[in-house]
Amino acid sequence: MVDRLDEVDKRILYHLVRDARNTSAPMIADEVNVSAGTIRNRIKQLETDGVLRGYHAHIDYGHAEGRLTNLLVGTASIDERERLARQIAEVPGVVNVRQLMCGTGNIHVTTVGEDAQELSRVTRDVSEMGLDIEDEHLLQHEEHRPYHAFGPEGRRDAQSIADFMSLSGGAEVVEVSVAPDAKIDGMTLSEANERGLIASEVLVVSVERDERILTPKGNTEIRADDLVTLFARGGLSEETVGAFSGD
Repeated sequence: MVDRLDEVDKRILYHLVRDARNTSAPMIADEVNVSAGTIRNRIKQLETDGVLRGYHAHIDYGHAEGRLTNLLVGTASIDERERLARQIAEVPGVVNVRQLMCGTGNIHVTTVGEDAQELSRVTRDVSEMGLDIEDEHLLQHEEHRPYHAFGPEGRRDAQSIADFMSLSGGAEVVEVSVAPDAKIDGMTLSEANERGLIASEVLVVSVERDERILTPKGNTEIRADDLVTLFARGGLSEETVGAFSGD
């Protein structure tokens, strides 16, 4: 389980659920002010972490030669639920299996068949696996939508702020994308310190650029579309954040 997702991660998930086929890394990058390489790197990390588990076509089986879709609701013992769900998923005609955290009706199985006779055959096969089927319904229509809190309408902060965390004692951590018109764009960290753009009490924790995470040093040059993580024990001023965000 991933404990925390920043705004870049959330926006990636939002757009991939909305339309993975027609969404490119540059499209998401333009929206969140980072590079396309950073988006591709984040997608790989989300896959590695198990957050992104696959990319699936949403098929309307009713439009595919008039096939029927059926929902089976059954109950399995808690000890057998996971094993049984895996086995049921291998039954021909089963296209989806869900495990629920409840006592009864804790396994939902979606099946597809050319006609009622084939659906009955699939239901029988599933039942013979050991699932106590309590109810079944023909599905008429199903809609898939991305989680709104991961999209543009769910943002709480300014466009440039990718993540914000308040820590004990008034400390703050901010992840900010560097805008093309930011004051710090093209400067090294040493130059930014000399010009007062970064206060002495502010620590630059990391710089994410394309598919790399840089360890900040005095000669590290900050560039547009970098994703920079800042830390300050006494909180970060709007001026400091604005030097990166361009706001």
